[in-house]
Amino acid sequence: MRKYFLATILLLLLITTLVINNNATQAIAFNSPKFDTGDTAWMIVASALVLLMTPGLGFFYGGMVGKKNVISTMLQSFMAMVIVSILWVIIGFGLSFGESIYGIIGNPSKNIFFNNVGINSSWELAPTIPLLLFALFQAKFAIITPALITGAFAERIRFWAYLLFMVLFIIFIYTPLAHCTWHPNGIFFKMGILDFAGGIVVHMSAGWAALAGAMFLGKRKNQKTSPARITYVLLGTGLLWFGWFGFNAGSALGANGLAVQALSTTTIAAASASMAWVFWDKILGHKISAMGACIGAVVGLVAITPAAGYVSMPHAIFIGIVSSIVSNIVVINFPKGKIDDALDVFGCHGVGGMVGMLLTAVFASKAINPAIENQGLFFGETKLFINHVIVLIIVSVFSFGMSYFLFFIVNKITPLRVSTEKEELGLDITQHGEFL
Repeated sequence: MRKYFLATILLLLLITTLVINNNATQAIAFNSPKFDTGDTAWMIVASALVLLMTPGLGFFYGGMVGKKNVISTMLQSFMAMVIVSILWVIIGFGLSFGESIYGIIGNPSKNIFFNNVGINSSWELAPTIPLLLFALFQAKFAIITPALITGAFAERIRFWAYLLFMVLFIIFIYTPLAHCTWHPNGIFFKMGILDFAGGIVVHMSAGWAALAGAMFLGKRKNQKTSPARITYVLLGTGLLWFGWFGFNAGSALGANGLAVQALSTTTIAAASASMAWVFWDKILGHKISAMGACIGAVVGLVAITPAAGYVSMPHAIFIGIVSSIVSNIVVINFPKGKIDDALDVFGCHGVGGMVGMLLTAVFASKAINPAIENQGLFFGETKLFINHVIVLIIVSVFSFGMSYFLFFIVNKITPLRVSTEKEELGLDITQHGEFL
């Protein structure tokens, strides 16, 4: 039955691409005076950097799981690049950035298959680059978000069920949050919520979905799996850190001082968080480990993401240290015997995103970004912090509740979890017929 369904999808895509009237095929004008060539060049590079984060994540997660599940884990990230790219062009961009419907979701009708998304128009908040480039840059954010979730249910999910969940997650969770947060008419945007590069949209949504997935799928039969390749984790961390410069600095949407500020706060927060993680481990009597250094760096990158273009360098160090220690404490005290979040996605990405979101509302400064309407709590203003707390609660309830519901729906359509026998054999051989 599945082969007929997949063949139908391919056939429909082929037919649709031939018959749809796409207004993006306008006369090419590479020297259009309305665009800045420097901004355009930087955003092309930033888009490539963000895409690199997803295979980096594959190495990061792949090195942590057992040897018999490395290929499947890495392929989950790779397939996010494949499936979400197509989904984004067909409907995802329109749902996220189309004409606002009550500030909650975009109307995709004008942008299906990137209709009206071309090189001779621009997004209103990024007037110096083509709209098509902005849309492709945003696609990379959508790609990595469901890939982040995979660490929570690693080593036990059926691959086809994961692909179906990924599609539903993008449509029903990611796009509404992106619209609410980043569209000028989005309800969070109008509240003055500050999310420079995805603390809410990417990391909080992924973290809560990860917790829902870990709870729904249940525990692995063997939770004490030795990491397959620590060197993969180190490589993945390096690729993530490198790509994160496009993630955060690219969110300035131009080659400007704000991009430099975001790049600077990004690297110093990652460094301080990595240092804090290994120092905290040593304080608790543990050895300084490569795994700890890598996880700490990623937590710092997560936490600075919503704040990157709004805070000073000293405050970025503060955010890195605090987020790292808080996440470390959550990971250590997480009820692993009851909830099997295999790679601590909630403790690192979910908690890191929430800490970063709250500390953005503490340290956001007009001296760093004059576009801020309300400064942070540190500067004596309370409105921004209160609104961030309200939105944190709303997003947490929505992301967890909707994700759990989507897991339930997917499980009704096709079983989410592999059999005990296949889990023991490993997903590489049972799901893909390949092995290391």
